[in-house]
Amino acid sequence: MSGHSKWATIKHAKAKTDAQRGKVFTKIIKEITTAAKIGGGDPAGNPRLRLAVDKAKNANMPGDNIKRAIDKGVGGGAASMEELTYEGYGPGGVALMIEVMTDNRNRAAGEVRNILEKGGGNLGSAGSVSYIFKRVGSLVFDKKAVDEEKLTMAAIDAGAEDVLPEETTIEVMTKPEEFEKVKNALQAAGFSPASAEVTMHPSTTVKLTGETAQKVLKLVANLEDHDDVQAVHANFDIADAEMEKLQ
Repeated sequence: MSGHSKWATIKHAKAKTDAQRGKVFTKIIKEITTAAKIGGGDPAGNPRLRLAVDKAKNANMPGDNIKRAIDKGVGGGAASMEELTYEGYGPGGVALMIEVMTDNRNRAAGEVRNILEKGGGNLGSAGSVSYIFKRVGSLVFDKKAVDEEKLTMAAIDAGAEDVLPEETTIEVMTKPEEFEKVKNALQAAGFSPASAEVTMHPSTTVKLTGETAQKVLKLVANLEDHDDVQAVHANFDIADAEMEKLQ
């Protein structure tokens, strides 16, 4: 799944720019406040909050911002958010799952549909693509920065489900409930992931090249740029050379 794991690495790099960091912070704060509102403000006893806080730290969010977001959620100051997942298709028949957190379902649906249609895709019905995806823990490493054999052994010892070497990355896959344990074990062994998240992984992929590949990458980027969209999952497989053009 070189395209998908490479995209995660590109997003991580893009998030370091000031403009992108602001958008990333906004989305993470929304997740932190919602997680704290639902499950309480102690990350140790709230796995969802713990993951959100880890994501915030990986994005270099200041500790004060994290604390304020938790306090807002616990104190009832957070707006009531609805969590939705839209399913659809992009150019080339790429399957898309779009996770949304919004205070206005109708607005979000209309705007997501509009982005899809402008990008050469369309909104699908519930269940149209979800069967392709499985929730997993994903840790992506820069292949040049690690010893592949040592990383593989450490991942297996930590309880990872699979290790997927690609052209420029190595992706370590885990069960969602094992994600934190594996991540902590690999970090303790000296391996620092370029991106680390619980995400959706496709069972089948669509190989894309040329103009279609660029259209899909642009569509996914436009979806991710929407304020209500928390995550976009897709089953594209695009060569690294095509990916680099979008950076």
